[in-house]
Amino acid sequence: MAKRSRTKSSASTAGSAPGEVGPRQPCPCGSGKRYKACHGAPGGGQVFVKRPFEGLASECDLVALRELVPAATVPLTLTEEYGGRTVKLCTLLPAAAPAMVRDSGEIWLGLQVQHGFGDPSRDLAAALIKALDSEAGVIGLTDPPGPGPRLQDVVVDGPLEVSVREGFEYWVEDMEESSELAAALEQAEGAAAPTARLTEVTAAYWTRMGAKEHLRWVMPEPEDTLLTALARLHVRGDDVIVPDARLVGMFRAHGLLAPVWDLPVGTGPEPLEEAAATFKEKLDAALADDSDLTPEERSARSGLANRQVTIR
Repeated sequence: MAKRSRTKSSASTAGSAPGEVGPRQPCPCGSGKRYKACHGAPGGGQVFVKRPFEGLASECDLVALRELVPAATVPLTLTEEYGGRTVKLCTLLPAAAPAMVRDSGEIWLGLQVQHGFGDPSRDLAAALIKALDSEAGVIGLTDPPGPGPRLQDVVVDGPLEVSVREGFEYWVEDMEESSELAAALEQAEGAAAPTARLTEVTAAYWTRMGAKEHLRWVMPEPEDTLLTALARLHVRGDDVIVPDARLVGMFRAHGLLAPVWDLPVGTGPEPLEEAAATFKEKLDAALADDSDLTPEERSARSGLANRQVTIR
């Protein structure tokens, strides 16, 4: 009996091709359910989109704002088809709302919302379009939006003007004070670690969490290519951003990798600007190197691959 159970367990996962999600594994949509009970079930949802923001000029920043940055706002300009107006993209809205229409008529869109419908880009567009036809208040998105426009179809593409905030005071900047709003703001503030966006490179964010400082940098290159380049740099000792910093691993989010460095306490964001630009030059050279890896580089690559944490 025990042998038969082990065989059954193995068969449940062994049939999956490399890179596919097994039926008992967590669904990649982020719902928290097993794949077989979510997008792997008949009628369980739309096809999972691995890189929902692919094709947008600011794909890396969008991934960082959705998964790594606690408090930030970005103006988005809609295409003429959707009115050509400007809306405010926010990392987080009160009560994690998908969208809000303010009393002023301004539309705010929440980025850090986990709907579990398979395609965050489509979910964002659906909440935004719904808000365009709504009165002031919170805009919900409780049912799968189905086929329809995605964020790429709704907004004018281009680099994002990211404003990293110290906290969530922007929630109440245009509202009268109330005890309810003050309580919500106080609760949210505790989750806003000090964060700064570097200006010399794209989608790199310094943060301080407790007594530790980190650099988290979302990069657009394919995973295999990036791992190989980082392994080459590691063997040469060129993966050190600033003295005594250490590349400790990387996040995998929405189809992209975000290498993470531990920084010496007291580094702050300013010294990272020139250092990150210099590192980017070395990384570009390593990315262009198509020679075979040495045994030391292969070992380094294997070590980097084992220090990945998948967020989405």
